[in-house]
Amino acid sequence: MQIQPYLNFDGRCDEAIAFYKRAVGAEVKVLMRWKDAPDKSMCTPENAEKVMHSSITMGDTTVMMSDGRHTGHPEFKGISLSLIAKDQPEAEKTFKALGDGGQVQMALAKTFFSPAFGMVADRFGVTWMVVVM
Repeated sequence: MQIQPYLNFDGRCDEAIAFYKRAVGAEVKVLMRWKDAPDKSMCTPENAEKVMHSSITMGDTTVMMSDGRHTGHPEFKGISLSLIAKDQPEAEKTFKALGDGGQVQMALAKTFFSPAFGMVADRFGVTWMVVVM
């Protein structure tokens, strides 16, 4: 069994995909737009170019995402994505990249359980816990 996150970016999915490609080297595996749905009744002029479903990989992890209801105000509450870095330089680089346009919630620093751990909400509001194990 696998559990994979599915994130709804509420109209900002294309922007999120481009950001994660730059920030963490994400690769797009699947990208479907509403205009490509076999049931054309699902497509409206407002959502035609929006992302109906996408699947990207970040390292060994698959993250699925879409535009959801595409109102432009994504909300991510009560969940964090943990990113395990191989060493402190990778953690620092990744933390900085994810924080570009976002907000540091806990600065990346040495803790009792890791040589580097920090929390940052990216520009979309997704909270990331970056840790070296």
